[in-house]
Amino acid sequence: MYGAIRVLLQVFFAQLLCGWVLGSELTFELPDNAKQCFYEDIIMGTKCTLEFQVVTGGHYDVDCRLEDPDGTVLYKEMKKQYDSFTFTAARNGTFKFCFSNEFSTFTHKTVYFDFQVGEDPPLFPNENRVTALTQMESACVSIHEALKSVIDYQTHFRLREGQGRSRAEDLNTRVAFWSIGEAFILLVVSISQVVLLRSFFSDRKTTTTRVGS
Repeated sequence: MYGAIRVLLQVFFAQLLCGWVLGSELTFELPDNAKQCFYEDIIMGTKCTLEFQVVTGGHYDVDCRLEDPDGTVLYKEMKKQYDSFTFTAARNGTFKFCFSNEFSTFTHKTVYFDFQVGEDPPLFPNENRVTALTQMESACVSIHEALKSVIDYQTHFRLREGQGRSRAEDLNTRVAFWSIGEAFILLVVSISQVVLLRSFFSDRKTTTTRVGS
């Protein structure tokens, strides 16, 4: 009984530790003609992954740029809807990654990014030992991996839902304006037809001039 409780506590603390190791995850608003930068302190030799996606706004595209502490450009893409980039830090220091919407004059964007720094620590301190894991430990490792997959799927479907809702709202706005335009055109055509038909059947006054002898 004590062993099972100890294993469950290790799983709990491992989940908390993973939240610290995985880095930054954020969804933010990027106004038109704006640029937003983020900074992360990374130790040399650490494997990192930058993943981003434009959720709403315009053509769902944004400029992305990643620089190392020396200012060397590691990654640069223009007008991308989504992308993922993995690299290993070549030195210690503060890395900078920026998202730019400066090419847009009136459309703001909603951008999601996930910057993962390092890899998940082992669920158990002695997970890499020569002897096999116990049945309880193996079950905990499987549950841990399944929970990480669930989190990834939830994030993916949350982004898909937000993007679909934005497209639906945009389509609804266009349909509403189109309906108003059609109603206005129909009103103008109806009034024009009534005026035209009345001109056909109206009595025209004729002027008769008599010439006296």
